[in-house]
Amino acid sequence: MKLANTHQTYGWVSIALHWGMALIILGLFPLGLYMTELDYYHPWYQLAPHIHRSIGILLLLLLLFRLCWRVISPPPQPVGGDSRWLQRIAELAHWGLYLLLLAIALSGYLISTADGRGVDVFDWFTVPALIPGFPNMEDVAGAIHLTLAIIMMGLVGLHAMAALKHHFVDRDRTLLRMFGRSHQQQPGTHTLVNYYSKENI
Repeated sequence: MKLANTHQTYGWVSIALHWGMALIILGLFPLGLYMTELDYYHPWYQLAPHIHRSIGILLLLLLLFRLCWRVISPPPQPVGGDSRWLQRIAELAHWGLYLLLLAIALSGYLISTADGRGVDVFDWFTVPALIPGFPNMEDVAGAIHLTLAIIMMGLVGLHAMAALKHHFVDRDRTLLRMFGRSHQQQPGTHTLVNYYSKENI
């Protein structure tokens, strides 16, 4: 598998960024909900927010790298038979996910720096508090953070449904390309079950 994308395939960098960020997003959301229910005496009261903040900053760095990589190595051309307007909607949805991630990261940063302290990332480095505070900043940013996170999960669900639609209804290589499969599948052989058959292990 190549490092960069081609007109027909994704390179391993894009594939790793896609699945790595997807796992992080799916992990951060339930962790964020969980930590809001903890009381002061719970052993995870301080640890859970620390993990959430740290991984959130790392996710932001991955997002910035992903956007730069998208410019350096543009994604391959669509392989499905969708109309131009459906392809346009899919492209807008991708950029909507990127913008949502940026907004969620910014609101999380405002929550974490509301007291004037920087964000400590796993004791590796600290992101300083650079934005001046405003009244009720933590509460306002928290409400925005939660709302955007819920919208994000809705878009992620739609994104997943669209990928499954391409695979099981349109029967094209859209989903398999993100698993590193580059060649054209024969009829009846392009399901995920077949992808994990013995000959592919």
